Amino acid sequence: MDPPPPVIVVQPDTAKLGPLVMSEPKAPTPTPGDTYKGWLFKWTNYIKGYQRRWFVLSNGLLSYYRTQAEMGHTCRGTINLATANIAVEDSCNFVISNGGAQTYHLKASTEVERQRWITALELAKAKAVCMQAESDDSGDECPTSPPTAGQGGGSRNSAVQSTLRTLGSKVEDLSTCNDLIAKHGSALQRSLSELDGVRVGGEAGDKIRQVTERATLFRITSNAMINACRDFLALAQSHSKHWQKALQAERDQRMRLEQTLEQLAKQHNHLERAFRGATVLPPSLSNPDIDSKGSGSGKGDASDEDDENEFFDAMEDPAEYITVPADPKYHRSGSNASGFSSEMGMDDQSLDEQSLASNPESPHSQEVEPVRKRRSHIPDKPNYSLNLWSIMKNCIGKELSKIPMPVNFNEPLSMLQRLSEDLEYYELLDKGAKCQSSQEQMCYVAAFTVSSYSTTVYRTGKPFNPLLGETFELDRLKESGYRSLCEQVSHHPPAAAHHAISEKGWTLRQEISLASKFRGKYLSIMPLGSIQCIFEKSNNHYSWKKVTTTVHNIIVGKLWIDQSGEIDVVNHTTGDRCHLKFAPYSYFSRDVARKVTGVVTDKEGKAHFVLSGTWDERMEFSRVMQSSKGGENGAEGKQKTVYQTLKARELWKKNELPEGAETMYYFSTLALSLNEAEEGIAPTDSRHRPDQRLMEDGRWDEANTEKQRLEEKQRIVRREREREAAKTAIPPEEGSHQDNYQALWFERFEDPVSGETMHVYKGGYWEAKDQGNWDMCPDIF
Repeated sequence: MDPPPPVIVVQPDTAKLGPLVMSEPKAPTPTPGDTYKGWLFKWTNYIKGYQRRWFVLSNGLLSYYRTQAEMGHTCRGTINLATANIAVEDSCNFVISNGGAQTYHLKASTEVERQRWITALELAKAKAVCMQAESDDSGDECPTSPPTAGQGGGSRNSAVQSTLRTLGSKVEDLSTCNDLIAKHGSALQRSLSELDGVRVGGEAGDKIRQVTERATLFRITSNAMINACRDFLALAQSHSKHWQKALQAERDQRMRLEQTLEQLAKQHNHLERAFRGATVLPPSLSNPDIDSKGSGSGKGDASDEDDENEFFDAMEDPAEYITVPADPKYHRSGSNASGFSSEMGMDDQSLDEQSLASNPESPHSQEVEPVRKRRSHIPDKPNYSLNLWSIMKNCIGKELSKIPMPVNFNEPLSMLQRLSEDLEYYELLDKGAKCQSSQEQMCYVAAFTVSSYSTTVYRTGKPFNPLLGETFELDRLKESGYRSLCEQVSHHPPAAAHHAISEKGWTLRQEISLASKFRGKYLSIMPLGSIQCIFEKSNNHYSWKKVTTTVHNIIVGKLWIDQSGEIDVVNHTTGDRCHLKFAPYSYFSRDVARKVTGVVTDKEGKAHFVLSGTWDERMEFSRVMQSSKGGENGAEGKQKTVYQTLKARELWKKNELPEGAETMYYFSTLALSLNEAEEGIAPTDSRHRPDQRLMEDGRWDEANTEKQRLEEKQRIVRREREREAAKTAIPPEEGSHQDNYQALWFERFEDPVSGETMHVYKGGYWEAKDQGNWDMCPDIF
């Protein structure tokens, strides 16, 4: 190993420190420079490493907290800068120590931020030393604090500051002498005058007159010194103001240079990442918006560079194919040279104009106007602290759906509402319904599959487990042309059925059962079940499954979510297939984070489109004009396929999060409206769930109490149902769930096209809503 870099110890010369000049002696007034706050990474131990902490520099004391919310009640540590040494280790690291009792090893996110902290600490230390010395002497006035510590200054500014302090100290000494001379001179003169009035002998009278004359000379000399001091004071004050203005101008210029340097560093970083991603993704995707792990809303603190994050050490899989720009002849002659069918025999321009014309700016997408204003805000999330590890340490290897959890780990939505969030980008299915080509339609279905994960990027909260028989309706028929219904059809294992139908000619149905395992460092959530989409006009029947969701840093660090695995979207009518690959995040990967790639092929295996992008930002597609086998792929000797493609075009882009989303559980605009109270809904709807409503209102203690009541009520109902089933001795159906529960709005159905058995909507819900008849609904709340 290379030896560590030399340590540079920064110790200001305290002998020259003194108060700045003020027009007249008075108590100092705190300025913005008295306090400096910000995030730093603090070394804790070899298990946890560096942890992100909130540091506050104030009144010569450096204190830290785990979060900003702790500032009012819990300080984790404080160090007095008056007796501390400040050591710079490298570009981002520095150490503060007070001689062995306390030592803070700190790291800033950038070199610029580190320099700001060092400058602020130096100035705060100088002020603390000065205040301590003055307190030890006689309680003289504290020095006026320097301008904003965060702005910093170079060696020249430090020299000017030192001169100002020294000059200020001398001026105050002269001012003190002025007061003392005037006071004692007057007293001496009074005493001599009184002595002169006393009748004494001739020799004594001569002596007294001699002393009087000398006192008069002393007074004259003192007055001259006082006048000189007054002139010096005025001159010093004049120059002090001039120097302060010059110093402030230097600091402002330095601040502008620092900001420019920081912007250049960020641009350099983005360009470097874009260059690395350009070898895999189309050029249009190689931008910093997709590349950044913490991009998007900009409201979170997550970052690829955070030392507190824990990453996969997975091996990076080599790309299975390579895309290169197609020969210019394809742009001129269209797709006939590639052997496309007449249905696909349009050039790239006509493809863009016909099947992709329904973009957000098109006239058609402006036809549907909202008929109801949905809410755009919910109460802010309370800052309640709870030790996750204290609960999770007893859950290693267990099925988490069977473990009661407090609402502190939840978000105020149920799993049924999270399923309904899959319809956030329903427009993709609307566009797919208009496609003439099944391969183009497959692109939209694949993009819809990926888009359902975009809402999870910052959503580390756990949705409420639905109660058996709980439902959730999402009626957007007038606004968006679709309506959907979810029902919890099983509790052990937990399973939910979902059905959505649109006036634009598509039907979506799914049954999802979640299996989850806690492995100590991370939590894996494996969705089981199938999703199907049927287009009425073409009769194309698609099916696919979901990938594994992993929640990292359960024990140490900031929680973050990753999606990994592979999805095969199959068109059972035509045999078309899209193979999507969600790459797991790897610290050592040169690719962009959250990368997704895919290829659309027909039933003969011929590629028609290549998809690429990220599951949290957007997807693009490129039309394949020709394919061929390339060189060998690594040590395995496999040949990569080389696709010649036309220019990539945007297929889907994530909507921006609403303002203030970081305090509202990072909910999207749709998610904010899901739990909004509505009239006429079923009594089993998730909006009526009391513990979920209490949590949304910020009353978490009451929500926990209500949650326990509902769970106990559900256990009683289940035991009663099991006793009734035992009396009738009716065995459960093969492959059915073991709750002995008959779903109210769904029934089990074996799909003859896909061959899958799942719960499908049997009808009756919307008719019951129109009639206002909910007598058949159980009392679950």
